[in-house]
Amino acid sequence: MLSWEEVPDPVPSAGEVLVRVAASAVNRADVLQRKGYYPPPPGASPLPGLECSGTVAAVGPGVTGWAVGDEVCAIVSGGGYAEQVAVPAGQLMPVPAGIDAVTAAALPEVAATVWSNVFMLAGLRPGETLLLHGGSSGIGTFAIQLAKALGARVAVTAGTDQKLQRCAELGAEVLINYREQDFVAEVLAATEGAGADVILDNMGAKYLARNVEVLAVNGRLVIIGMQGGTTAELDIARLLNKRAAVLATSLRQRSEAEKASIVSSTVEHVWPLLADGTIHPVVDRILPMSDAAAAHALMESSEHVGKILLKTP
Repeated sequence: MLSWEEVPDPVPSAGEVLVRVAASAVNRADVLQRKGYYPPPPGASPLPGLECSGTVAAVGPGVTGWAVGDEVCAIVSGGGYAEQVAVPAGQLMPVPAGIDAVTAAALPEVAATVWSNVFMLAGLRPGETLLLHGGSSGIGTFAIQLAKALGARVAVTAGTDQKLQRCAELGAEVLINYREQDFVAEVLAATEGAGADVILDNMGAKYLARNVEVLAVNGRLVIIGMQGGTTAELDIARLLNKRAAVLATSLRQRSEAEKASIVSSTVEHVWPLLADGTIHPVVDRILPMSDAAAAHALMESSEHVGKILLKTP
């Protein structure tokens, strides 16, 4: 049950910045946390919300480079669904030029997730093929644009033709309705049998075997979600024959130092593309923070395209 209530104001510790929140965004992890399946890490706020945007309200001891009034967005381990949140300084990002403070809440999780997994970890290169499951999601809509901008070919799966059309408008070239088509066959046909060089997967167990089947030689499968379960068999022989890799990551559980490194690299490489309009956040709708329950219902319905934002009063 989600309700909008008064709680004590957070106080920034050493190395933290207090952000006055303009908006937060809804992620699948928030839904899992609400249901009791994804508790916050030790020491994190028990409130949901893994990202936010707003302005710096106070600076804790030992923080440099940030000042009261700076417009920022940030990844947090919890507490984004609030009017104020304390954030480790290394997890702050400036709001990119040309993007308003509310819309900026759509950026931190998707930008850091896509950049760290598809590029820093999997090393997607120009000319390679990226397969995205859930192409119309917040992560998917951002990954399509970023991969396309950096010279890759993008294949996506989605559940309706309308969602696939939105993906095409963002730059996806291979469009697969997973309710009606076999993504393995479609990707192999589109790549003349070569397969996908990198796969970003939010399904986990359900798609493991088929993802390995469609991987190219030297392919990299990156698993970032478990919507299709947690346990499955892995064909090691097939993986060995392809000299392929299966990687799994979680942003929330990383150390502050790891998150800071990812944030720094994301700002360096992705923010210029946002500032010049090459890529942009895709926002389905903006709801009042007090309507978080309705936002979760929308997320669970999967009827949205892009991000769902929650705006503070």
